[in-house]
Amino acid sequence: MDEPAYAADEPPEVRAERDPVAVAVGNASLLGVGYLLMGRRGLFLASGTVTVALVWTVASVAEPWCEVVLLVWWLLVVAHGWLLARGAQNRMRRGQQDPATRAQLHPALPGQRGPARLGQWLRALAVTVPVLLVVGLLRFDAHAIEDRVTEARESGDCVGVVSAQERVWFGHRLAGAPLADRGDVAVAACGRLDEARAELSAGLRDADVEALGAGYRILASLLEEPGNEQTVEAALDDFLGGLPTDDACETVRVTDWLRARGDGPDLLDRSSAVATRAAPAALLDCGDDLLGKQQWPQARSQYEQLLDEHPDDTRTKQARGGLRKVTLGLQLDHLRELVNKTGSATSGYCADPAKYSGAPAYRKGANRALFLGDDEYPDKLPDRWKAQIPDEAALIVCVGTESFGTAVETCPYRDADSGGPTRNVTFHKIRVPVKAYEVRTGKLVADRSVQIDGTSCPYFLTYYGVVPTSDWVEPSASDVRDAFSSIVNR
Repeated sequence: MDEPAYAADEPPEVRAERDPVAVAVGNASLLGVGYLLMGRRGLFLASGTVTVALVWTVASVAEPWCEVVLLVWWLLVVAHGWLLARGAQNRMRRGQQDPATRAQLHPALPGQRGPARLGQWLRALAVTVPVLLVVGLLRFDAHAIEDRVTEARESGDCVGVVSAQERVWFGHRLAGAPLADRGDVAVAACGRLDEARAELSAGLRDADVEALGAGYRILASLLEEPGNEQTVEAALDDFLGGLPTDDACETVRVTDWLRARGDGPDLLDRSSAVATRAAPAALLDCGDDLLGKQQWPQARSQYEQLLDEHPDDTRTKQARGGLRKVTLGLQLDHLRELVNKTGSATSGYCADPAKYSGAPAYRKGANRALFLGDDEYPDKLPDRWKAQIPDEAALIVCVGTESFGTAVETCPYRDADSGGPTRNVTFHKIRVPVKAYEVRTGKLVADRSVQIDGTSCPYFLTYYGVVPTSDWVEPSASDVRDAFSSIVNR
């Protein structure tokens, strides 16, 4: 007959009270208490090692399957402890049926069995109940924290997510690792969301499309992970709420980039609709700003984009008005450039006249004119006839080089010093070729010579070298005015 597996020096009453339920309850603590009750120290150390390894795996891997493995292990050690104790109990009962061993093994069995069993239960429960209670409370609290994290996440409140997750400590990670890990994932997502917010803020502040692209890529990657929709939407709302910015031209760059992303079912693609609503006002304001800075080509680009992309917008009339101003600005710049290049009646504007539609009208009566070329005689004209800058002039008059005009009078002159022969000097009007252009249209309105009259045959004739045979009359201011009157007056 086989000898029961008892320790040789174990008291008989302890050997008799290895209750299967107490052993199972002790093992339910996962601390191997049941094995200690049976005196199986080897099993106690082995099970403890496996338990520590599994708990560490659960805490570090934080996957549900790890908890399933730990649960299976818990059931196995509970069942193994019960079966092990039950087997020992059966062997003991078989031993009781042998009169030779009954007295040897159980000399005090009838009076001590009940109290011994109760003591084992109490010892097992004293360990297992606190362990299971602590684990249960920690898991309950971990679920509560996860609920708060989820609630904050679903409301788009990343501050609330981080605040709730800060309550997690090592105990939660041991008792509910997957729950704590999901909170960590949410906090990490909020960290990435903060990075996206920073990129979008920089992109909005500096119209930096590279920063905008980086921010949207982060948001897109977050949307690929479940549970981030609300926090991403909150970040997107904050970004789009910053449109338009204080700088209209920077707003245009941002809205152009957003609209280029296109439309679609993705949450981020509603940015295009917001940009489309903000773009017309930004384009108009940007065009006006550039117009004020006389950056004509850039302003024209903004107005044309508004008309091309938003033809039904109420601002199109203002955009067309802006384009007209741009056209005038370009014409005026070109006119000024030509005037500055004019050195004679055959260069600059006089060689290649151009229109400026914003010039004063060429009307009946006196018209202010800008005189180019030879300025000797135009300098004697009344100030009310002369324009100082091109955009004030209704006419631009190109004045050529003087020549002899109609003969007025011939007079004899003798050199007083030499007493030489008498010479006849014929005095002529001053012929000045002029071409007059209407500034508003650039058209030639006069192409002729004017003749300036004046006094002739002065008492003294000043000359150098040989006495001339021809000379000009000496015009007065009124003579010059009379000559040019037909050009200035229509």
